[in-house]
Amino acid sequence: MAAPALVSLLDARDLVRTYAMGAEAVFAVRGVSLAIRAGEFVALQGPSGSGKTTLLNLLGLLDRPDSGALTVGGVDAGGLSENERADARRDRFGFVFQTFNLIPVLSARENVEYPMAIAGRAGADRRARAIDLLETVGLAGKVDVRPDLLSGGQRQRVAIARALANEPAVVFADEPTANLDSHTAEEILDLMRGLCDARGVAFLFATHDPRVVERARRVVALHDGRIESDTVRG
Repeated sequence: MAAPALVSLLDARDLVRTYAMGAEAVFAVRGVSLAIRAGEFVALQGPSGSGKTTLLNLLGLLDRPDSGALTVGGVDAGGLSENERADARRDRFGFVFQTFNLIPVLSARENVEYPMAIAGRAGADRRARAIDLLETVGLAGKVDVRPDLLSGGQRQRVAIARALANEPAVVFADEPTANLDSHTAEEILDLMRGLCDARGVAFLFATHDPRVVERARRVVALHDGRIESDTVRG
């Protein structure tokens, strides 16, 4: 397979994010510069408190930096309103969470349809796409089943299908294997890497899991809010 084109989907420059702890400012991210390109499979690795989740939230437009610059698809995110940031998240990004974050009263298909409904996609079209995505992640027989009747691995597969619903350029995954047994975690990681290869979607993980790091083609090591190393593998 040909190497992905070096298209910069996200470009962060000198991002800083602090949190107030009493009268003291605590640095979560300290001057981080990072570019994410199409088709990359990237692990943000580091101990608890290293800034992984904060950086993921900044890059995914879930939080704003105190200083620094972030461009998304060539657009300066610092100049976007909250509504424009929400639109960018909806149209350009997908999210996979440790706790799945599925809507319990909706079926698997309806959970996958939900972001497409918000985007205004027609009902028949979004239904067909949701069913196709659930088949892609191995849940062809579970489209009308609610999350409480699914295993943890099946719920994470629904979450992955939902993340892909609006054809994102980047999928952000925050500790996606943390609540899964070892065998299921490996299946989920192989699924995501296969989707990365097949669809050219960039995946960016915040993780402690060595299995994620083993499969990553690029590993960005964080410590105390700074990048210690950024290693691209063959």
